[in-house]
Amino acid sequence: MTAAEPVDLTVADLHPALGDPALTSMNFLNEVSERYPAAVSLAAGRPYEEYFDLAAVHRHLDTFHRHLVDDLGHSPEQARRLLLQYGRTKGIVHHLIARNLAVDEGITVDPEDVVVTVGCQEAMFLVLRALRAGPTDVLLAVAPTYVGLTGAARLVDLPVWPVAGGSSGVDLADLAAQARRVRAAGLRPRACYLMPDFANPSGASIDTAHRRRLLDLAAEEDLLLLEDNPYGLFHSDDGPRPPTLKALDTRRRVVYLGSFAKTVLPGARVGYVVADQRVAGPGGRVGPLADQLAMIKSMVTVNTSPIAQAVIGGRLLEHGCSLVAGNTRERAAYTRNLRHLVAGLTRRFPAVPERPAAVRWTVPAGGFFVVVTVPFPVDDALLDRSARDYGVLWTPMAHFYDDTAPVRALRLSVSAVTPEQIDVGLDRLAELITDELARRAG
Repeated sequence: MTAAEPVDLTVADLHPALGDPALTSMNFLNEVSERYPAAVSLAAGRPYEEYFDLAAVHRHLDTFHRHLVDDLGHSPEQARRLLLQYGRTKGIVHHLIARNLAVDEGITVDPEDVVVTVGCQEAMFLVLRALRAGPTDVLLAVAPTYVGLTGAARLVDLPVWPVAGGSSGVDLADLAAQARRVRAAGLRPRACYLMPDFANPSGASIDTAHRRRLLDLAAEEDLLLLEDNPYGLFHSDDGPRPPTLKALDTRRRVVYLGSFAKTVLPGARVGYVVADQRVAGPGGRVGPLADQLAMIKSMVTVNTSPIAQAVIGGRLLEHGCSLVAGNTRERAAYTRNLRHLVAGLTRRFPAVPERPAAVRWTVPAGGFFVVVTVPFPVDDALLDRSARDYGVLWTPMAHFYDDTAPVRALRLSVSAVTPEQIDVGLDRLAELITDELARRAG
């Protein structure tokens, strides 16, 4: 539509969030990729596609159907209805999710404390909608922050106050200071959102000692912690994985957000939330926060597709409910790519002892993302020029900060490319950075 065409509404007539950069970021990044399909994409955080198998989808569905009949005692008619009819709002694979969490994460959870959602994005939305009780409520979030969280918070009118991340993954002193600053402003800090393992976009992780101190601080400040864990299985070393916050949580301070997009199949769009916090309701009835989230969900998506859940459930059953066991190939591919990208950056931007490095990058211990810092602002205009003139896509880190200050960094993703594509992409990125440095020096 052009400006000359008649209009019936303006953005000003709609919810204020619809004009917010947080909601336009994903659309812009998708549009750039569509406009330049020949460009090598080091931007997409999508999982590796080499192991996608359409036949496996049918097999997983059959496996879960047999589970309903053989293990749970459903009649064939009941099983058919469960898969093809409207379903239970909380989901039909909640018991398998609880088993998966016990096997892979050492988390003991009642299946009734689990709500199966349409991707993790819905899980975030449900939790934020429930926590936003009034105009004084505030969400804290470790910066840089996943833009999907920021956008969801905008849609429920929940202000987001940034907390410094740093090399430790979260600055505990700043978290305490921000919580107290919120209260000093007459507001109420409800929770802090963070990704303790290979965060999107920073790639940073929180060590175990820091996690324990974070839980203590959450209790002291009366905060919930919203733990988002899409990348936790993808460590690049063979040592033990640090326990999740939820595994360490003895005081029900952690609401755990999970997704099967990276570990099973993104096209299924299945995530979940573990919300075991006890909520006092009418008549003195006490139940889990999960029950309240299910009520919200019933008015948003009614239920998560039972067929999609069955595909996830079948995959879980085929691996003894362990996604560690079910992702050995994928983990190896991500580890290979991450190491290849870091080595490629080192070759293309060697350190010079006489001066500080003009280009620096993070070296995460796993996950999908590496952040490259450069001595000039990185914005959407530079990304557009990179795609058009150099044939390489990446993500400006400015999309993950909730202000308009220039950001001199970009995010590279290793998840959806081959080593050969990484080499081509890094060659093109090096050319862009070299030319940009020369242009600014001249």
